[in-house]
Order: sequence, then structure tokens, then C-alpha cells
Amino acid sequence: MTMIVRDLRPDVRADAEGFSDTRRLALPYMLSTPESVVHTLTHAHPDAHFGQLVAEEDGEIIGTAQVSVAHDSPEPGQGSANIYVRPGHRGRGAGSLLLRTAEERLGRLGVTKLFTWVLDEPDNLAFAERHGFRASRSAWFLRLDLAAGTLPPRQDLPAGVELRTAAGFADDPRPMFELDAETSSDEPSDIDVEFTDYEAWLEENWKHPLLNRDLTTVAVVDGRPAAFSVAYTDGDSRYSTAMTGTARDFRGRGLAKLAKNDSLHRARAAGYKEAFTGNDTGNEPMIAINKWFGYEICAKEVRYVRELG
Repeated sequence: MTMIVRDLRPDVRADAEGFSDTRRLALPYMLSTPESVVHTLTHAHPDAHFGQLVAEEDGEIIGTAQVSVAHDSPEPGQGSANIYVRPGHRGRGAGSLLLRTAEERLGRLGVTKLFTWVLDEPDNLAFAERHGFRASRSAWFLRLDLAAGTLPPRQDLPAGVELRTAAGFADDPRPMFELDAETSSDEPSDIDVEFTDYEAWLEENWKHPLLNRDLTTVAVVDGRPAAFSVAYTDGDSRYSTAMTGTARDFRGRGLAKLAKNDSLHRARAAGYKEAFTGNDTGNEPMIAINKWFGYEICAKEVRYVRELG
């Protein structure tokens, strides 16, 4: 058998399909479509040096890697490489070849600290530790049965609060950008992020093919977006919460909870059957809220880090 690692070709449909299929099989808790694969590659910020690698065995894509520099972090020299190999094809060297290629590429770009996410399964953890990574934080994947589950009832809105959809901001998305930038900066992360480039946000996030603006709910207080729950959908039966957050001035009022509940109710009415979300394992308040919605923990992933060079 002949195995090679190469860059994904965004203009070749079979590449995008192979990449997306491999990601869905290896990581079924996150949404991926061929369109989202191509969009992520072709709309990434140039300073991220974002790349998508594929491991190909006898013409079949069996492994993937997403490689990037943390260009929007105030700390230089950080990067990431997330690697997934198709079940049934592990243990043949695809993961090691992808990792080595990613490390060489990022090293040439000045990356000295490399981060990766690894599913909490014995073989995956052993792979990371064998390659010199050390564990840091961890996170849960959670799943909600939208088709058969019971959602909490809709609640009355507090005075001065209204719920809108992201579609209502199509003419001027800047208030959504400002809310996303503020809430993202407060998210737990190994790499601090600063959202400052509105045009890049439009291309990478607002125009993302998985973003469902009609199911993304925004809690607006006195005309200002105060909280939101961002919905991703695969166009079939799967829904995912990409982000839920509240602006600092409006926290403690339950606005994000109202927004997420509204989005979930409308997703179910639209025919979506499964919902996914994620939380840091130490984020007990948000985990409790998601369990209130009916989510159940379905998997765990661990963040690993190693120094390059």
C-alpha cells in the first residue's frame, strides 16, 4: 500500500467529500460538509497560513489535518494541528505522517508551541503522548435528541427584551460581530484571541455555509444585541450550537438561556433531529444549563500541547 500526505485541492469535489466524510466518521459530534471544508480553506485569514492536509492510501483519503498559526493571539509563536484518521484505518502511520508534515510546516512559519485536540480514547491519548505532547484542559461533547426529547417550555420575556434571528441583521451584521468579539474573548482557551478584523469575520464566520441565520437567536435589549445562540446546521438532520454568549453588561439575566431555548425549539420545528454542543469540563454552570435543556454527555476530548524545536 502507498500512503502520501498532500494538501487538499479545494477545486476537486472528491477531495472535499473525502475530507468531510473522514472528519464526520472520526469526530461525529461536529458538523462537516464538503462546502464547509472548502469555505474554511478558501476564506481563512492569510496570516493564519491555514492548511488542510489529507493522508491518502491507494487513492483513498483516510486521514485529515487542519493546520494553522494563531495569528489573532497577542502571544506569537502559537499554532494548532488537529488530526483525525478514519476508523478502520488507524495504526498504519497516517496520523504520524500527518503530524510530521504539520510540524515541519508550522516550524517554518515560526510556531514554537503546538496545540491539538485529541478524543479521550486510549489509542488517541497514547498517540499524543508518544509524540511528546502533554495534556492540558479538556472538554465534553454533548448530544440532545431533538426528535424524541422534551425541551423546556418557552419562557416569558423580561421587559425590554425581544428575540430576533441573525437573519434580521443581514443588512448590517456589525452588531453581531461586536457581540461575537466580546463573548469570544471571554471563552476558556489555551490561546487568547482578539477579534478586531470585521471584514475577515464577515468572510470566515458570517458567510460560513454551516451558519443558519434563521435558527440563530439574538436577545436584544433596548435595541442592542445582548446575547445570542449561534446555530450551525448541515442541511439534513443535524444541528449544532457554535457559540452561546452574553455581553458583559447583560450577564446574570438568563438571556443566553432564553436565546438557546428559542433556537432549539425552532430547530426542532424545522425538522432537525439531533443537536450537539460542547463545554469545558470545568464549566459546571454551562454544563448544568445544557443538562436542563436535555443534553447528555456523549464524548470527551483533551487539549494537548508540545514545544517545537
